[in-house]
Amino acid sequence: MLFQLSITIGILAANLINYFTAKMENGQGWRVSLGCAAIPALIFMVGSLFLPDTPNSLIGRDKHDEALTQLRKIRGVDDVEEEFSDMVAASEASKGVKSSQWSNLVQRKYRPQLVMVICIPFFQQFTGMNVIMFYAPVLFKTIGFGSSASLASALISGGVNCLATLVSIYVVDKKGRRFLFLEGGIQMLLCQIFVAACIGWKFGMNGDPGQLPTWYAWTVVAAICIYVAGFAWSWGPLGWLVPGEILPLEVRSAGQSVNVSVNMIFTFVIAQSFLRMLCVMKFILFAFFACFVAGMTIFIFFLLPETKGIPIEDVAAVWKSHPYWKRFVNQDDQNQNQKKEVV
Repeated sequence: MLFQLSITIGILAANLINYFTAKMENGQGWRVSLGCAAIPALIFMVGSLFLPDTPNSLIGRDKHDEALTQLRKIRGVDDVEEEFSDMVAASEASKGVKSSQWSNLVQRKYRPQLVMVICIPFFQQFTGMNVIMFYAPVLFKTIGFGSSASLASALISGGVNCLATLVSIYVVDKKGRRFLFLEGGIQMLLCQIFVAACIGWKFGMNGDPGQLPTWYAWTVVAAICIYVAGFAWSWGPLGWLVPGEILPLEVRSAGQSVNVSVNMIFTFVIAQSFLRMLCVMKFILFAFFACFVAGMTIFIFFLLPETKGIPIEDVAAVWKSHPYWKRFVNQDDQNQNQKKEVV
């Protein structure tokens, strides 16, 4: 969750820099904006020198004393022996698996996790959120804002994105993952339909975008901000949280690799295709993404079990009681039991 919060803070900082450097009189503001990207790169480089190992990583390398110390530091309490024992047991079980993580991941019993680490990052990108974040000034200018106003509107949406992520961090363990996924999906869907209707009614497919009336422009901005908030407290952080916590140790590295790869591939696809899509589809672009939002909300409703309050070491059990996924997990367990009986 803090990973996603860091992203939103970075987006807000970039929007702030772009807004103020655009006002530089010598026309060199873009150089300053581009050069500022070296600052977080430097922070990453220096910070990596002080990055500690996780308890699971230390246990996997048989450094149990260091792992226990690190776990106590993370939890802030000394009484972590029960959790530590579970982590050691899970690590030993994962070491007992002879095949590679990649071959394990495609096994039938890991079908639920494989589907989730592919579909969740795919749907996360096809919410249309990166369209707003990557091209907010272009988008706002296209629908009738001036250059300065479009940068200000992008700054507002970036601020909403950051604040709403904090809301998610606060409520995710109170309301649960499914609730936030479903509420955020419905919120985004309604806002996208509303924005598409507003822009379509004002301009149609061939209208001159010109300047929007002030009240009309701020109505569109408000709807986009509500949409951004819906994403920022649901699919934004949960797109990283849920795939990370549903993967057992024996397939965690491979599963996370798939999750990140799918996310980055479709981030690239959206970034490269958006401007062309905007020119051709205009306001229908919002309806296009709304269709994906509707689909992914249905996907979550029927296929994602709730994982709130379940330790990572025990999360595999949720699939055994799920109405759909139990046929994959339980069938695999039955096959293994039959093989043992034969032996």
